[in-house]
Amino acid sequence: DHDALREACAAVVARHPALSRAVADTADGPRFVRAAAEVPFTEGDHSDARVRAEIERPYDLTRGPLARFALLRAAPERHLLLFSAHHLVFDGNSKDLLVRDLAAAYAGAELAPLPEIALGNGGDPERIEFWSEVNLPHLRHVPERAEPGATVEFTMAPADIDGLTHFEVLLAAVHVVLARYGNAGMPVSLGMSTRTAETRDHIGLFVNEPVLTVAPATGSLRDYASDVRRRLRMLDRHRPVSTTRPVPALTPVSVGYRKRSPKPAFEHVEWAMFSGAARNALHVQVVEGPEGWVVSLQHSPSAIPTEAVERIGRHLRAVLHADPSADVARIELEPEHPWNDTARDYDPHATVVSLFAEQVRLRPDDIAVVDDSGQSMTYAELDEASAQLARRLPADALIAIRLRRSLPALVNMLAVMRSDSAYLPIDPDYPAARQEMVLEDARPAAILSENGLEHRTGEGVPGAAYVMYTSGSTGKPKGVVVPHAALANLLLGMAETVGSTPGDRWLALTSLAFDISGLELFLPLITGGRLVIASEARALDGRTVAELIRAQGVTHVQATPSGWRVLLESDLPDGLTALCGGEALPLDLARQLRSRVARLINVYGPTETTIWSTAGEIPVDPERVTIGRPIANTRLYIVDSALRTLPVGLWGELCIGGAGVAQGYLRRPDLTADKFVRGMYRTGDVCRWTLDGQIEFRGRSDNQLKVRGHRVEAEEIETRLREHPAVAQAAVALRGDQLAGYIVARGAPPEPAELRRHLAATLPTALIPGLWQVLEALPLTANGKLDRAALPAISLPRDPVSDVDTGGDSDEIIKALQDIWQEVLSIDDIGPEEDLFDLGGHSLTITRISGRIVQRLGVEVPLDVFFDTPTIAEIALYIRESSS
Repeated sequence: DHDALREACAAVVARHPALSRAVADTADGPRFVRAAAEVPFTEGDHSDARVRAEIERPYDLTRGPLARFALLRAAPERHLLLFSAHHLVFDGNSKDLLVRDLAAAYAGAELAPLPEIALGNGGDPERIEFWSEVNLPHLRHVPERAEPGATVEFTMAPADIDGLTHFEVLLAAVHVVLARYGNAGMPVSLGMSTRTAETRDHIGLFVNEPVLTVAPATGSLRDYASDVRRRLRMLDRHRPVSTTRPVPALTPVSVGYRKRSPKPAFEHVEWAMFSGAARNALHVQVVEGPEGWVVSLQHSPSAIPTEAVERIGRHLRAVLHADPSADVARIELEPEHPWNDTARDYDPHATVVSLFAEQVRLRPDDIAVVDDSGQSMTYAELDEASAQLARRLPADALIAIRLRRSLPALVNMLAVMRSDSAYLPIDPDYPAARQEMVLEDARPAAILSENGLEHRTGEGVPGAAYVMYTSGSTGKPKGVVVPHAALANLLLGMAETVGSTPGDRWLALTSLAFDISGLELFLPLITGGRLVIASEARALDGRTVAELIRAQGVTHVQATPSGWRVLLESDLPDGLTALCGGEALPLDLARQLRSRVARLINVYGPTETTIWSTAGEIPVDPERVTIGRPIANTRLYIVDSALRTLPVGLWGELCIGGAGVAQGYLRRPDLTADKFVRGMYRTGDVCRWTLDGQIEFRGRSDNQLKVRGHRVEAEEIETRLREHPAVAQAAVALRGDQLAGYIVARGAPPEPAELRRHLAATLPTALIPGLWQVLEALPLTANGKLDRAALPAISLPRDPVSDVDTGGDSDEIIKALQDIWQEVLSIDDIGPEEDLFDLGGHSLTITRISGRIVQRLGVEVPLDVFFDTPTIAEIALYIRESSS
């Protein structure tokens, strides 16, 4: 009945003057005044677009009115009466009052006028301290203004705990969930009614939003809820609250709770009451009625995915359904992730030696390995050579291999494992002092080098395949003991994940002292493929590596992101399977690399869990980069500081369990106990599960850095820097992809070249900073610790570009070299006499510069020339002499 409904709406407006108000600015602040027009009642055809338009249509606060009715016809017997109002004149309880009075007026009852009241909440304002940040699964941002919203809605029976109201239990459960997300003690704002006996029947905004701060969630659910009750009762005395913060919500998370009145006597009517707007990260709205709780989780999908909010709803229900005596820190929010179901029935006694032996039996005459000089060995020849050497080696010992990547080195590694000993790779290109430091700490029983076999007095490491030394946080490297079973599991799992067949050819491109070399060397040998070894001289030369790949028909290449940037500047053949790991893979590089290869697999894993623990296939034109999922017999856990597993979507420390976990650190029980906990290895990496079961990597939780694939402890470099007599204090940080060194000097500060030479005596090239800055003092935190985040950005002091009269064609050479250096280093106006290393150059940028010199000038400049003569003028001189 259109006329009756129109009259009923008019009667409701007459009974509730708030609906026909506007807002005027006065000398005493904003005040409600009569609107310039009547509350509209419009009619039209029903459509989703018309409904959205009505809901989203803004209000003119100064003209009013602040409410409107729209009657939309869907069918002759079906209409939608859409009422909307500004929150200034409408609250949750107003919904029930509106529907009650509208039903009565539509039924013919006369609505009695209400006593006049002053609109507005009144009360003394308080300043509110609040948190503007919150941890929620997959939260992208906290809305700073109302955004188009969505709601996740479910019904459930109210949660009962003796002696507590339903609202108190609900509020405690919300805080428990937030605490488990890493928001210990975080305040939430509460929509609390300020209605009195005088205003209980009035439509309007009779609600304030006080902020409740609670203690961190500990103890039983009953005890914690009782504590929340005590704090809530204290807050109840000070409900009127205001804030000057120009946002639609005081805190990122808010809670509303009300009891619904009995349904009005409207026949054949359905009610839907979500406004369609989100005012903060998450609003938990609970309406209790005769049928139980209706829980609405209101949010902005642009700020947090609806699927993540659905998970929050499941976590909230898990807490509300928990036993009141349960420890809130141990309530299971969600079951074990199915992505950890990685069990594989591999032979538990398998080793590299036994798996290789099977391939020797199957294909003795096939070529197993070839190097870039053309030397090769069949499976039978490699088997015999390693067996002969193994007979001369001590058993159950630790044996160092001080050889560059080569065919003899491979024979040595297989021989050591055949003798039931463990190999310890020592890179002969490392500084002599570092090599001796590792040997002194490891105490191997023998050393295999170009000089043959040298016996020593040493100790064994039972059950180990190898010991790999990594950078140490105390300034001293530490040895990771990797068992045979862990290495075999890694190889079998990667063969399944990546695909490795007898027809495949793998490139060995990595130093033996970098643990990822184990995958390149052994995976083809246990799957019947062919290993192609690139010499050390070729490893950083993209052009010659690409030539080797093409000449040998290589199908699989593994490199760090920095290494792939070098290779991408060369002419790579089509059809490669590329593995990328050792440091974070940037999205731009992932897109570029994926467009040049047939498959791209991003891999991740610390030395302590045997090379790689996760793998993820990168699709064509990816929108994101993850480190994938756990490989075979590997389990991943994202945990908080108390080692409790975190739900999907929350950042925490990645812990790795399963068959790949190493034995620990060589003769370091203290460090082993700290990092290997409950059968897991604590990586120190900050990660989270994505909604589709991938792992996202964000960075380190400590001071460990990844530089061009090398894991670096800043403290180790700092320790070596402080050994220089002119250095009083030192700090190291990552700036872009370069290490930056900061020093406080004793007296006159040393030159960067002097510091580089000092570090080069004990550290690998990758650990030597390319950027330097002298500080008066290192920045410190309030508790006296180094504040790495406060270390300044480094702007290199540079002398003005000098004109050099080099004469003739050398001007063109210098101009070409300047263009190349400026492109690679992203620095303008580089002078001919400026030192490459002072400009932030390092081994990989040198490789890129060298490749472009070949392309543009047709001259190949060896890498060592750049280290000896690191200026444009000197390189130009070398080019002229080489061309003459």
